[in-house]
Amino acid sequence: MIIAKSKKFRDQHGKILLEGRRLITDALRAGAKLETLFFSNMDSLKELPVEKLKHAKLIKVKFEEIKMWSDLVTPQGTLGIFLKPEHSKMKYPLQKEHTLPLFLICDNIRDPGNLGTILRSAVAAGCSKILVTKGCVDVWEPKVLRAGMGAHFRIPVLSNLEWEVVHNYLSTSTRVHVADHSCPVEENPESLCTCDQRGASPRAVEYKESDSKDDGREFLLSLPKVDAQSCYQAWARQHTAIVIGGETHGLSLEALTLVEKTRGKRLYVPMAPGVDSLNSAMAACVLLFEGRRQLMTGLK
Repeated sequence: MIIAKSKKFRDQHGKILLEGRRLITDALRAGAKLETLFFSNMDSLKELPVEKLKHAKLIKVKFEEIKMWSDLVTPQGTLGIFLKPEHSKMKYPLQKEHTLPLFLICDNIRDPGNLGTILRSAVAAGCSKILVTKGCVDVWEPKVLRAGMGAHFRIPVLSNLEWEVVHNYLSTSTRVHVADHSCPVEENPESLCTCDQRGASPRAVEYKESDSKDDGREFLLSLPKVDAQSCYQAWARQHTAIVIGGETHGLSLEALTLVEKTRGKRLYVPMAPGVDSLNSAMAACVLLFEGRRQLMTGLK
């Protein structure tokens, strides 16, 4: 069980560990394949969809052992080892009826709780697909699964993607926007952002680096030019994607480049003066539901 919780186990064997009635039930109903189920009593077993357990190995163990293996304060008495789900083979019965042409792209999100909360918010907002790029925490990490509350089994979650292939999962008409705490000076005079004192649109920033071994020659790096606007101004339309970056490492150059190529915007949430930024999960929630509102209004 200790090995089954590790990323090494997940990567080498293509298996994941799920705990609790709700998470296991969601996985089974979505079509995930259960290999082994550990349970402590028959009552906990009856709470699961029994017809989905026919081909799994069922092992009854003492509740004390479940408590020893569990990461929960109050274990429910069930743990299951599943084959790692492939999104193309999963069933998402509510997806077509309740989702919008809104996509989420996760960039450099390293905190498991934040990633799980973001995935849960994306499902609630009606996103149709979630793309998780390489550099983010593993989406099948137990803390991500717990915070996600079944989000992994409600819409396609494609993980560990290289930025070079992200565009393959978006239509050519998709406009990609990025969450950014920077905003024009006129909106928040105390905020630091890459714009001039008149509140003009952000400009490309040039970084200079010198290498003593290279006779002091300078290398210039220009960041993509992406305008900033309030998230409450119009930005969501048919085929829209939002990039959410991590709090520690921030946005990657690849994310900004994709936003520039699709003529997207840097979206900020207007805040009271003196507030530096929002938690990434909270910012994602605000932007996703604002995107939902705009799309729902536009579709009427």
